Amino acid sequence: MTEITSESLGEALPREMARVRDEVLPAYMEANKMPQANCDFAIASIRIDLNEATRAMAEGDLQSMIVLYQRLRDYRL
Repeated sequence: MTEITSESLGEALPREMARVRDEVLPAYMEANKMPQANCDFAIASIRIDLNEATRAMAEGDLQSMIVLYQRLRDYRL
């Protein structure tokens, strides 16, 4: 079943940014310490998307905010 919420993009995007910054990125950074792991590309991608999301919000770039919200939602542990 699909969950329906009335959360605005202005509320949802910062929430996703915090989730990725506080949960996903640290997990990738920790995994990258293992000898056989190579998460450099994923870590760089996450950082770029977080920076771009911050920029899009600051500039009020709605189209970019929508795209970046979806990208951030796709990051999983």
